[in-house]
Amino acid sequence: MERIRKGDEVVVIAGRSKGQRGHVLQVLKDGRFLVENVNMIKRHQRPDPQAQRPGGIIEKEAPIHASNVMLYNPATDQGDRVGYKSLEDGRKVRVFRSTGEVVDI
Repeated sequence: MERIRKGDEVVVIAGRSKGQRGHVLQVLKDGRFLVENVNMIKRHQRPDPQAQRPGGIIEKEAPIHASNVMLYNPATDQGDRVGYKSLEDGRKVRVFRSTGEVVDI
């Protein structure tokens, strides 16, 4: 079970995009994430007529390491650490460490 999953809202705590918030678009296998509108880079791209892709300078998200993001806690309006807790029905859920509130519902 991962602490941060696709679709979670995260806040960047280090690096050039520090303080920005966004939703996780993709979780990569090497412990990095693609976060919506965070860590943007410019890529010079050749046109590819077969793939219907125009050329030019495009802006896209670059991967950001898991150690540089925290799960966003709307109750405290800042990033928060994540722990685990077992419920009475046997399910294992993620909880915020500061408030003990359940992340998954």
